[in-house]
Order: sequence, then structure tokens, then C-alpha cells
Amino acid sequence: MTRMTPFKELISYEEALERIRKSIKPIDRTESVSIENALDRVLAKEIVANMSVPPFDRAAMDGYAVKAKETFGASSFKPKTLKLTEILHAGASSNIVLGKGECVQVATGSPIPEGADAVVMVEFTERNGNDVKILKPVYPRANISPKGEDIEEGKVVIKVGEQLFPARIGALAALGTEKVEVYEKPRIAVVPTGTEIKEVGSSLKEGQIYDVNSYTLSSIINKNGAVPIKCKAVPDTTDELRNATKTLLKHDMIVFSGGSSVGERDLLMSVIQEFGTVVFHGIQVKPGKPTLFALVAGKPICGMPGYPTSCLLNAYLLLVPAIRQMATLPPKIEKTMKARLAKRVVSSTGRKQFLTVKIKRNLAYPVFKQSGAITSMTEADGYIVLPINVDVVERNQEVTVFLFD
Repeated sequence: MTRMTPFKELISYEEALERIRKSIKPIDRTESVSIENALDRVLAKEIVANMSVPPFDRAAMDGYAVKAKETFGASSFKPKTLKLTEILHAGASSNIVLGKGECVQVATGSPIPEGADAVVMVEFTERNGNDVKILKPVYPRANISPKGEDIEEGKVVIKVGEQLFPARIGALAALGTEKVEVYEKPRIAVVPTGTEIKEVGSSLKEGQIYDVNSYTLSSIINKNGAVPIKCKAVPDTTDELRNATKTLLKHDMIVFSGGSSVGERDLLMSVIQEFGTVVFHGIQVKPGKPTLFALVAGKPICGMPGYPTSCLLNAYLLLVPAIRQMATLPPKIEKTMKARLAKRVVSSTGRKQFLTVKIKRNLAYPVFKQSGAITSMTEADGYIVLPINVDVVERNQEVTVFLFD
């Protein structure tokens, strides 16, 4: 008969994060993707500009391309008159050579004809037929975007390890780049455990529940730069857990939900110890005390609590940093706000508590029900942290709310 065994050591949340950080190795496999599919990917090969952007001098304003010196002294009372010889639109090619006393009508983005060195804005001109009166002088290079002003040929535009957000995708397009080399996304197996867990869409029998954790965990994994591999539920037997672990080591990480506590049928800990090293098992937090983290054949194994609220909150707190480090993504930037607690709360002695809250009119209302209630998360805007050494937080006290996405 398998007996319940207590946790031998509970480590702090901060220590758990540090052990995870030291254990995770970023993925070094790469792949080539089109820029249409490159959003949020991490660059694996630097982008060096193979051309200048813009590739030619172009008009920055609608107006007339001129020789700047021929406008000196112009005013509305004493305009300079130039002869219009041509009209250039954006996208047009030009072999025009501007002569003395001439001007060319240009649109924003159109090339600057040879011989011109400035553009007079249309607002400072008057046209009568082919005679254009210049009402204000311009200095050389005025209202011209020079070749290479945006990107200079030969310069590094995007460095290795940088994330491709929309502006960087735009820079790639400006260079005519069709494909880029990026790091592959980590593949993370998501495994619910327990004979009571059934797939969504199937019929439930007495004592059975639907698989919640695979869907919430997969969503978090997908949102943080990795590929979730959702697996069928594994029964709580040593052989089944052993076989699942062996089979799924082909992926970059395995995340089990359930089976990491100290009940008679929570066998994951003993199975992991057969294959690898347990980095920690048990954290001084509520919810999420039974969280497990291990290394098997160099692959990280996470054992998340089975209760939906504990599992999801721990995924935000511990799994997200691990995934992003593996995916070579920068750490998630936490968004916070100040609020006043709407009601008095009592903390759990000896454990750091993460309490889910809903924000209404700058008041934080606790919405935590129990670890098994997923609505504790669906109704929450974020969470507050109750430190280990704080027993009570009084109503109307100011708190920092860590906001969910």
C-alpha cells in the first residue's frame, strides 16, 4: 500500500524562480519563416541592410523641386518665378535634369530630379500655367528625404535575439526581405493526470470531471512563444506515468497537472526520481504548494497542482518565466496598479499568498473561492501578494495589484 508522505522541504517562491532560471536552457534550433509569419518570433541571424532605404532622394512634401539658390530673396511681395518643365508622381522614374530657372512639380515620395537640391512646399507657391511663383525661400536639402535616411546599406538593422514586433516586420519589408531565420518555438507536452479526468465533449460518469488544466495551460504556453502538445489524460499508476515520461521526452518540456501532491495516488514524484533529478517539490505559497520541478535527460519536467485555480495561477507565476527563457523571449513585463482593498483578508501563516482580485472603481475585491474553482480566475483582473510575515490586510489598505493579460 502506498502511503502519504509529507513535503520534506518547502522553498520560497523567489528560490523556486531562481532554480528554474538556472535549469532552463534556451532552444538553439532555428528555422526559416516568411515575414508574414514572423510576428513575435526571435531572430536567430542578424539582418544586415542589403540596400539603402529610401533607395533614392525623395520629396518629403508636395511641392516643386528647385535649385535652392534660385529661391533666395523670394517673398510674397517679391516672388521668384520659375518655369515648370515636368510633373513627377510617387513611383515614377525620372531621367529629368533640372536646368537654370526651372522647377519640377513633385509629390510626397517621388524622386528628386537631377540638379534639384530642395523642395518648395506647394503652400508657398502660386502657379499660373507653367509659371510658378516662389513666395518663400528654401535652403539646400529642404523637404528632401535623402537616400539612406531611414536605413543605411551595410548597417545591422535587427540583432540576433531581438523579437520581431510589427515595426521590425516593416523594416524587413522595406528591405525586400521575404524570409528570416528565427529560433524554433519550444514544444511543450501538456499532460493531465488522474483516472477521473475526461476529455471535453465526452460523457461524464459519476466521480469524473472534464479536463480544464490542459486548455488553460496550452493557452498560456501558446501565448508565450511555445507550441503546446496537448496529450490524453494519464491514469494515476506508476507504469502509466513512467511510460508517459519516457515517450514525451522527445519534446522540450513536459508539464503534468495533478499527481504532484502527497496523496496515496500522487506518484509523479517517485517516477521522476527514477529518471532524473528533482530540483524542488513544494513551495511556500498559497495556492500552489505542491508544485514540482525536475530535470530528466536535461529536459525540464513541471508538476503543476491539479486544482484549476492553483494550476493556472502557478502557470502565470512559474511556468511563464520558464517558457519565455526557453523560447529566448524577454521576461514578461508585469503591469501593476494601485488599489484599495475592499474587505479585510487574513493570510495563511507561513506561506506567501497570491490572492485573486477584481477591480471596481479603484477597489480590489477578493474573488478567490477555492483552489478547485476556475471562476476564481475568470472573475479576476489580477492578484495581490500577501507576504509570509503578514497575517492580516485591513479593509481600505492600499495594495499593489498585478494585472493579468
